[in-house]
Amino acid sequence: MTNNIDAFPSLSSLLRQALGDLISAKATSFLDMCDDDIVFEFPYAPDGFTERLVGKAALEAYLPTVADLLTIESMSLSRVMIAVGSDAAAIEFSCKGYSNETGARYDQVYVSVVELKSGLITRYRDYWNPLVLLSATKTSPATTESH
Repeated sequence: MTNNIDAFPSLSSLLRQALGDLISAKATSFLDMCDDDIVFEFPYAPDGFTERLVGKAALEAYLPTVADLLTIESMSLSRVMIAVGSDAAAIEFSCKGYSNETGARYDQVYVSVVELKSGLITRYRDYWNPLVLLSATKTSPATTESH
C-alpha cells in the first residue's frame, strides 16, 4: 500500500524521528511503515474498545474510527530506547488533542513497544491510560458544559 493518504501525519513524523534508519526510507505514511502481517495491540484498552488488530488491512480499516473519535493536534517525542542487536524499540511520547464528539481534551502519554523487520513494523504494542480516553470521549459532567 503506497500513496495512501496519511490519516495521522504527526504519528508518521514521530515514528520517523524516533526510529530513523530502522524504518524503510520508502515508507511515506504510517501504513507504509507497517508490514502486511502487522500485529497491533492495545493492552490497556477499556471494555468494548479494540484490543488487537492483525494485518495491515485490519489496521487500515480501524484507523478511520480513531480519526472520527479524536483530533490529534500535536505529538511530542520524550524518549527512545532501541534494543542493541535487534530491530526493536520502546518509544515514550505524548499527544495533545480533543474528542470530536464532546470537545473534551485528550492529552495522553504513551509508551509504545515496536518491533521491525526489513524496515517495516511487524508488531506495535500501544500502552496508554484508558481513563484519559474515557474522560475525553464519554459524555459526563466532566466533559460537558452546564446550561
